[in-house]
Amino acid sequence: MHGCWSIVRIWLDWPVPCWNCTPCVATASSTMRPGWSVESRTGPEVWTSGRRRGDIGTVSFQPMARIAVFGPHPDDQELGMGGTIARLSEQGHDVLLVDMTDGEPTPHGDRETRAREAGRAAEILGVRREQLGLPNREVVHDVEARHRAAGVIRRHQAQVVFAPYFEDAHPDHLACTRIVEDARFDAKLTKTDLPGEPIYPTWFIYYYCTHLRHVPNPSFIMDITAQASRKWESILAYESQFVVPEKNRGIIDWMKSSATFFGSRIRTEAGEPFFTREPLGLVDFNSVVGIDGATS
Repeated sequence: MHGCWSIVRIWLDWPVPCWNCTPCVATASSTMRPGWSVESRTGPEVWTSGRRRGDIGTVSFQPMARIAVFGPHPDDQELGMGGTIARLSEQGHDVLLVDMTDGEPTPHGDRETRAREAGRAAEILGVRREQLGLPNREVVHDVEARHRAAGVIRRHQAQVVFAPYFEDAHPDHLACTRIVEDARFDAKLTKTDLPGEPIYPTWFIYYYCTHLRHVPNPSFIMDITAQASRKWESILAYESQFVVPEKNRGIIDWMKSSATFFGSRIRTEAGEPFFTREPLGLVDFNSVVGIDGATS
């Protein structure tokens, strides 16, 4: 295995203990911070969009995991782990995308356009989304930002947290990750005015969405062969960023090449890399790519 877990797709197919009841819609909506959210247009499943739980056969969705995916700007989560987000949604996990900023100003966008695009991307991936309201280009790792992020973790009762990889050239990306790392700790505090009940997320996982030109050696790679088309669709939902500006149109091709490269490392068509500081445990080998010889 060459010193890493790159041939493994881990934990997503495992049952995850549900330590707390999922808040009712009324409670969730009453505690949402200002910013956007994406609600379902499919009737009573108010906080669900995209595919309904239970549509993909033999996968067991109960109990499901509550997952928060933080990004400095709308589109970072889709670029870094859009296929995995789609996979989580398909498997019935409760996924919340959290944008630190609204992404503006940018050369070809505005706040209304970016909010609409972010909402569309979340619908494509089948998840919901909210925004913390921090200033774009000026994200600062301070107590206020930490507590905003910790409040989201507590309200969502997130058991798994994703954040950008901790080495990057973009100050907003670096600050985002430091904020969320500390928010994980702050979320467990008692005797505080933070919203929600205390919780310490079990897993903290980094996704790659970096401005540095290097090829990471990940802890593991997720097979996203079946979800790759939804990833590309979610990225192209950001027309103001990846369609209107001609110089950015090649990003999709670069992302596809990256997915092919990381997929090749686990002998699949497409993959997304992840990194952890803490070891992830296997319950069995049912989710190891190629264990049956089909892709060996």
